[in-house]
Amino acid sequence: MNITKVITFIACVAATLAVGAVAGIATAQNITNWYVYINKPWFNPPNYLFGPVWTVLYLLMGISYYMILTTLTTAPKRATAVIVFGVQLALNFAWSFIFFKYHQLGWALVEIIAMWVSIFTMIVVFSRINKVAAIMQIPYISWVSFASILNFAIWRLN
Repeated sequence: MNITKVITFIACVAATLAVGAVAGIATAQNITNWYVYINKPWFNPPNYLFGPVWTVLYLLMGISYYMILTTLTTAPKRATAVIVFGVQLALNFAWSFIFFKYHQLGWALVEIIAMWVSIFTMIVVFSRINKVAAIMQIPYISWVSFASILNFAIWRLN
């Protein structure tokens, strides 16, 4: 592996982890002073589970993004993949603020559905370039599917 690929790999992983870290700050500040007091469904996971799960998902996002950037493909396919990746990452980032910082449970539900669609689109677009990069996003869309159900249940209960 040459130095350019190493730097690209580090940048891809660091960028996704940084997005997650900033969103995590918004989340963490509201766990103890808001989230613990709202009504949650019986299937709500323990709070300590969210951080490790999201860390793994952000790592997988960064690695698969690196794979897309370094797989030989046409410029238009890569450009589409980069745009779709950016859109889903922006929606991912925004959800934490809408839900945890601003406590807008209904808007967070609308937003997480848009995020799910963008992740699904990313998987489709990635699969046309690198199937492994696309498959690596299955845990992500699975978790966001669960989070969407959880968001809906919390919205209904509150």
